[in-house]
Amino acid sequence: MIVCIAEKPSVARDIANVLGAKQDRGGYLEGNGYQVTWTFGHLCELKEPHEYSPMWKAWSLAQLPMIPTRFGIKLKEDKGIEKQFAIIEKLMQAADGIINCGDAGQEGELIQRWVMQKAGVKCPVQRLWISSLTEEAIREGFQTLKDQREYQSLYEAGLCRAIGDWTLGMNATRLYTLKYGQNRQVLSIGRVQTPTLALIVNRQHEIDNFQPETYWVLSTIYRDTTFTAVMEEGDRGFKTQEEGEKALEAIRELPFTITSVEKKAGKEAAPRLFDLTSLQVECNKKFGYSADLTLQLIQSLYEKKVATYPRVDTTFLPDDVYPKCPQILAAMTPYAGFIQPLLADGKKLPKTKKVFDNTKVTDHHAIIPTSVPVTTANLSANEKRVYDLIARRFIGAFYPECKFEQTTVTGEVKDSPPALPVREGANTLDNGEADACSVHSTPSLTGRAGGESSPIPFRATGKRIVDPAWRVLWEKTPSNSPKGEDTEGAENVSPLGEDGKGLTVAFKKGESGPHVPTLTEKQTTPPKPYTEATLLRAMETAGKLVDDDELRDALKENGIGRPSTRAAIIETLFKRNYIRRVRKSLAPTPTGIELISLIREELLKSAELTGIWEKKLRQIERHEYDAATFIAELKQMVTDIVLTVMQDNSNRRVPPAQ
Repeated sequence: MIVCIAEKPSVARDIANVLGAKQDRGGYLEGNGYQVTWTFGHLCELKEPHEYSPMWKAWSLAQLPMIPTRFGIKLKEDKGIEKQFAIIEKLMQAADGIINCGDAGQEGELIQRWVMQKAGVKCPVQRLWISSLTEEAIREGFQTLKDQREYQSLYEAGLCRAIGDWTLGMNATRLYTLKYGQNRQVLSIGRVQTPTLALIVNRQHEIDNFQPETYWVLSTIYRDTTFTAVMEEGDRGFKTQEEGEKALEAIRELPFTITSVEKKAGKEAAPRLFDLTSLQVECNKKFGYSADLTLQLIQSLYEKKVATYPRVDTTFLPDDVYPKCPQILAAMTPYAGFIQPLLADGKKLPKTKKVFDNTKVTDHHAIIPTSVPVTTANLSANEKRVYDLIARRFIGAFYPECKFEQTTVTGEVKDSPPALPVREGANTLDNGEADACSVHSTPSLTGRAGGESSPIPFRATGKRIVDPAWRVLWEKTPSNSPKGEDTEGAENVSPLGEDGKGLTVAFKKGESGPHVPTLTEKQTTPPKPYTEATLLRAMETAGKLVDDDELRDALKENGIGRPSTRAAIIETLFKRNYIRRVRKSLAPTPTGIELISLIREELLKSAELTGIWEKKLRQIERHEYDAATFIAELKQMVTDIVLTVMQDNSNRRVPPAQ
């Protein structure tokens, strides 16, 4: 008999249906030569300190650091888990072979390996590796089973992560609690949670210590268009009001002259497909969903077979998914209006490296819809919104680039010849389209000297959409929502911000005329507090907030935490009362601020240094770094941290959480 073990009962039922294991035996399904059973996520965990040594039961500084000679696992203390494990153990002891059907990732590998170790498995083990739970994907997966030994490095990386979290968390939490907690509260320290908290605390310090600077911006209105004075690089405007008013008076009575009109054509690619982090970011921005809620929603869509595996950190697809894309698109009937132009008359879908790239995909590809019609799934309103985002990104990946025209008009104020006459009706761009004006202000002027006028440069810019292409998926039109789908405005927001605005007036080089200059007082603004969206990005890139997708990809290697765990880390900070929500923003509590101020070991609180550790774990997964070396470095680091903190005689304390 072949025993299959999945990570959840619902997944086990999907697999059993495909295999023909129809008989419910209580704790497993049987039939056609298979027994399909399941875990409930983690059934096993690393042992507690006192289970290695009785001396480690009581919290004592004298017993630190606690570093077991050999780590061991135990079954979680839960009646339901104990009952299910007894069933699993009995099945595995009698099995001719086992198929590990756990989630195809580092954590899923660790969960099932520990269960099999605890059950004392002796027979051969194969690995099922799939990216969706559709019947087709499961059948294909069983036709291409791999020897579990091929995933040994994945298990080793997961084991090192678990041992690292245990060793640092257990020792540092006891150390800081006993040293600074006044015996009134537990001070939780974690490999990922502490540098994440430090990001929020440091941002709050930047905001609190920010000193605003006042500056003055000179602008002028010419033919109903606002032009802003162009400053030297690095200058926002005039540093004093006196300088600004002097420049204002110098140009007030002089004519404004257009010196150049430049139009440049540009293209904008569709937004990338989603990985888990970018989906969590988008859902937080658009709907205010927490990272944890988004993970729950996409996990549900995966289990309902309408979306692919969610815990991924790539935005690319492998080449072998390309032939399946027409079938997936054809099944997305609520979006037929968008899809019909792609598949009409037997058209071949475009294939670009921005979407399909085998070198950017390891275990799993980007999150996309499956070929299971979403209309057959019983989705909640929140699930529909998340699916809608995924669906539009996927469809947009096959649309052409958006074409736009960037117009830059410059002018100056000086003594000039008579103004050129303005053509009647010349209030629109050449193609007759009109949009609101969009102005970018970056002033710097030359002054006036010796009674002679010096040119004062001004600029106005506008961006006009020529061919929206993929942007039609996000246009604000009543007909742009899938029939019967309540997406509550998800379709009405462009993923790249507001639509481009064009200048409403057609200007001609050399024209001149009266204008109305103004001087506006402004102040520099402090950094913005983190939201869950910006915090997720900061975790992904080790604290470096970047907008460029390619640069973000390069920084992911050193990100802190895994896509699947970042939501839980943020929730832990809330539960520990280290952070709180202030409307949509995240703010540290006094306890969180004081805790970070106490920590002098940069490795504990630096996102960049912790990111280096994360990089080593990824290297272990790819056979590029030795797991034993990682554990040795870990033990030495924890020993050094304990010695450093023990020598602190400052007598500082963390205030109790309110």
